[in-house]
Order: sequence, then structure tokens, then C-alpha cells
Amino acid sequence: MRGLAGCIERGLTAVAAEQQSLREYVKDIEQVAATLEPGSQTKAARQRKFKKLAKQFEGQKDPIHQHMARVMLSFIAGLFVGDDTLDINDNLDLERWFRLPKSHERRIHGHRHAGIRIVLEGPTLVHALDAHLAHPEPFTADDLLPYRAAQEPPCQVEALQRRKIMRKARSKKKRPKLLADLERRYRGSPSI
Repeated sequence: MRGLAGCIERGLTAVAAEQQSLREYVKDIEQVAATLEPGSQTKAARQRKFKKLAKQFEGQKDPIHQHMARVMLSFIAGLFVGDDTLDINDNLDLERWFRLPKSHERRIHGHRHAGIRIVLEGPTLVHALDAHLAHPEPFTADDLLPYRAAQEPPCQVEALQRRKIMRKARSKKKRPKLLADLERRYRGSPSI
């Protein structure tokens, strides 16, 4: 056991300088993360601090700080959207909201992630999975009656159609027929 402790101690001593510089980077990242969390500060104040940190990192000669500044400046357009009257404070808050169904999907299917279903059926699926948040008791027929004529949004229908075509294109058995159909369609030949 003493031999292992000695090896660990020698290893930590060998990388002490690198660990110290990493600790400094962690402090910088914590400062950036603090500007992203909605709290007692307004969105405008958080955005000013975020820009100030990005400029500070941009002015340093360290390549890690230079990279952090480039990433921060490229993200700034989407991080602080809308005004203070919206329930969704920024894109991170939107992502937090959109993540809710994924955990529900994981519990149902036992997968590590929800997969493509959230992307393809998201416009209608998210509302169905989050319905229990606003309506804690079981739904009755009267509750569901207003939605009887609901249609899938066109973007969702198009996404599902694109997926069907792409699945056929990946299939070794269906690809030749798909390619022949596409060729006939684009050459103007009548299909058989």
C-alpha cells in the first residue's frame, strides 16, 4: 500500500504545475457559468458581464483563453435572447425546458437518450409529455375534445417524410428501387 501511495505522490508532484494552471481555468469557467444562470441579475447585466469576460479572455496571450473568447463571442447571439418579460430567459433555459421529455422517454424505454423521436415529433410530443405539469389529474374526454381536429404541423410531417426517404437510402435492399424512382421522377419519365 505504501508503494502505491508513493507512486501517486510522485505522479501528483510531476503534474503540480499543470494542475495549478487547470485550477485557474476552472475559476474562469465558473465566472462564465455564473453569467449564464438566471438569478438576481437582469439579463442585460449578465450579458454585459459575459461580454466583459470574453474581451478579457481575448486580450490574453494564452491559447486556451483565446479559444474560450472565440467560443463565447460565437455563442453570444443566442444566449441572451428576448426580454425580461418572457418565461424563457435564454437559449439555455429553452434547452433545459426541452430536456424534460427526454428523461420521460428514458424511463419508458430504458435508453440513455431519447434519440431521433424528440427531433422528429418534438412539435407535438413535447406538449403531450408535459401535459401533466399543467393538468395534474387524469384527462377526461371533455378535456381532450377541443383537440380532436388537431393536425400535425407541416414541419413535423416534412421531417418524418425526409426520415423515411433517408432510411430507404441507407437500406441496401431498398436503395436501388429508391434511386430508380428518384431518377424517373427527376428525368420526367413516367413511373411504372
